Amino acid sequence: MAKLYIVPTPIGNLEDMTLRAVRILKEADLILAEDTRTSSVLLKHYGVSAPMESHHKFNEHQRVESVKQRILAGRTVALISDAGTPGISDPGFLLVRTCVEAGIEVETLPGATAFVPALVNSGFPCDRFCFEGFLPVKKGRQTRLSELAAETRTMVFYESPFRLVKTLGQLAEVFGPDRPASVSREISKVHDTTHRGTLQELFDYFTQNAPKGEIVLVVKGA
Repeated sequence: MAKLYIVPTPIGNLEDMTLRAVRILKEADLILAEDTRTSSVLLKHYGVSAPMESHHKFNEHQRVESVKQRILAGRTVALISDAGTPGISDPGFLLVRTCVEAGIEVETLPGATAFVPALVNSGFPCDRFCFEGFLPVKKGRQTRLSELAAETRTMVFYESPFRLVKTLGQLAEVFGPDRPASVSREISKVHDTTHRGTLQELFDYFTQNAPKGEIVLVVKGA
């Protein structure tokens, strides 16, 4: 029976790809990729030769109906993003919702995602946590920070290296400079590092040491 597979891909180390994920991609009639150039390197590495088309935030609204019709016609489709699990701060939600509403079976494979290693590695409680993804860049940013100041669960954020220092400064201002936090960067890659300290200490450190790469910021709850 045709279905939609959501397939996580490595966030760094190519060995993080699961055997099942490779099999599903090899068996798929079509692979939807966030960036076909990026994904072609991964697929070539694992000997996957299924047809591939682009599916990203700029074209997903135009493409979901076409993808839905092809699955209803009997084709098996696999969705991948550049890295990690599609739908988690990456395209995927719209396609999944469309397929669910059409009665199409959706199966999401377990696999790589950046926030889980960062959360566990932080040393903060992870029995209860909230995933905030990327904070609003402008509109609503201060409002969201104010709302989160009293959040008692561990908070997980994705952040750009270019905005990390600004974000740490704003969090220190709203949450208090002594709130414990950790910054994990380049998870599963060669330069995988985690820095722990107060928001103020992390702000000072990254002001002097410009961060690079993909970043997950974990902040202890109130």
